[in-house]
Amino acid sequence: MSEFYHLPVLFDEVMTNLNIKPDGVYIDATAGGAGHSLGIAKRLESGMLIALDRDPDAVKTAEERLGGYNAKVIRCPFSQMREAAETLNIKTVDGVLMDLGVSSHQLDTAQRGFSYRADAPLDMRMSREGISAKDIVNEYDYTALRDILYKYGEESFAPAIAKNIAERRKVKPIETTGELADIIRASVPQRARRTKNPCKKTFQAIRIAVNDELSQLDSALDTAFDMLNKGGRLAVITFHSLEDRMVKQRFASFARGCICPPDFPQCVCGRTPRGKIINKKPITAGKEELEKNPRSESAKLRIIEKL
Repeated sequence: MSEFYHLPVLFDEVMTNLNIKPDGVYIDATAGGAGHSLGIAKRLESGMLIALDRDPDAVKTAEERLGGYNAKVIRCPFSQMREAAETLNIKTVDGVLMDLGVSSHQLDTAQRGFSYRADAPLDMRMSREGISAKDIVNEYDYTALRDILYKYGEESFAPAIAKNIAERRKVKPIETTGELADIIRASVPQRARRTKNPCKKTFQAIRIAVNDELSQLDSALDTAFDMLNKGGRLAVITFHSLEDRMVKQRFASFARGCICPPDFPQCVCGRTPRGKIINKKPITAGKEELEKNPRSESAKLRIIEKL
């Protein structure tokens, strides 16, 4: 197994905006290569870090890198952070970080099957368990495939790509990332191939479906915010518009007060804001970070504080 690594994006911005207290309890809900986790752990004295990941490679690496710190590493999806914390008799925390999407290690380890840049078995499972990309590509019918590409990839050529996948697998199963990439390239017009790699949206869509990423995030946002102590902060880094939209809208709902109709003379709903949005616009990578880590280009950091 190659060493699990992941360049932590927006590292300084995360450390600053999490408002880390030396005696606080924090959850890194997506530990990955433990870059952010290590940063949090180093800032703690009597406090504690709970680092979660569903990828067994990431868990092994986090355990090694966080050894000697007041940190506990647990293998589980971030939607189960409450259950994970309760195994340590922790019910509330002072901060939660979610760094979403796929890690550098997962992308660059060809045999994990996340990347269209190398020919490898179609897999894409973060947990290494359950339904794989190969299962979806070979077993879902045309309509289901098309809908996945539309919904999770916002892919305008979804009908053609789904149709060609369905045709090709009649001849033989589609087993590798290279085979899938060839089908995608043959399904889009030449003009779409000139500007950016036409495989990106389809691979993203299938990966999201394989790992159930958006429903996991939907659940995790509510859980994380509910677990925060007063003054605690939730920081989320997203990498595509579907995730960012969900986070932005959920944060807005946490920060919303009265929801009475505007023509009511006074409030009868009694609703008050539960959170305060720290940054109205998302924080993005600066020039120096972009030069060091081009993958940080699409990263957006949003932070909310519990009132």
